[in-house]
Amino acid sequence: MRAPAVSGRFYPGTRDELERTVRELLDAVREPLPVPARAAVAPHAGYVYSGLTAAHVFARLEIPPIVVILAPNHTGVSRAPRGASLWEAGAFRTPLGDVSVDDAFARALLETSPLVGPDHAAHASEHAVEVELPFLQIRRADVRIVPLVLAWDAWEGCRGLGETLAGLVRRWPDRVLLLASSDLNHYEPAAASERKDRRALDAVAALDGAELLARCRSERISMCGRAPAATVIAAARALGAERADVVHYSHSGMVTGDDDAVVGYGGVVIP
Repeated sequence: MRAPAVSGRFYPGTRDELERTVRELLDAVREPLPVPARAAVAPHAGYVYSGLTAAHVFARLEIPPIVVILAPNHTGVSRAPRGASLWEAGAFRTPLGDVSVDDAFARALLETSPLVGPDHAAHASEHAVEVELPFLQIRRADVRIVPLVLAWDAWEGCRGLGETLAGLVRRWPDRVLLLASSDLNHYEPAAASERKDRRALDAVAALDGAELLARCRSERISMCGRAPAATVIAAARALGAERADVVHYSHSGMVTGDDDAVVGYGGVVIP
């Protein structure tokens, strides 16, 4: 059992308050009926900051039985030999209950990707998977997850892992969603961050993972989940995706009123 690490800080710590908060965020998004998607990108900051952008993603998605969640490694803890840390069995707990890990898909991933290794230490204090879970639980109570934390951002690894995931998704009996957990540029003035966030989101919308990583590097865009995003882009392309839709953008200054040092949030759906 992976215990919650940021309950009561990034999101409400009691069941009733958390359920009410997530439902209110989802209800604020007036959209057509949810549709299936190959992949998506959603932010992972505190709900007061990025919750509405996340809701714009999850409200549009028909949540399948299995969601593979790819997150960045914020803590620096990584014991997987090749840097892709998998929690391979059991469950993740939130105030809404337990979310089971799909151990069959996790086992198949371990067997097919040399990049992936079991590593609970990388997940213990990492918030970027956990923050997505209440939205998934509200949208589909019986959802199962495959949680991955990535400690690198090289295109070769992203492409390889993405193509491996695509191969598994293609032959899996249940539908699978690939979800990248990522915020955008960090702690720069709003005008600069908005400019950098547009550059990153343009590469995502073009389904160009290599270009996304290159722009983050050359233009100093501190998008924390660039590797997860590039990986799901590679997988979605291999699965036949032809476009990605940016469904919402915001930054922390829109909530706090302080534009001096903001964090950006983008929501993307890849049908």
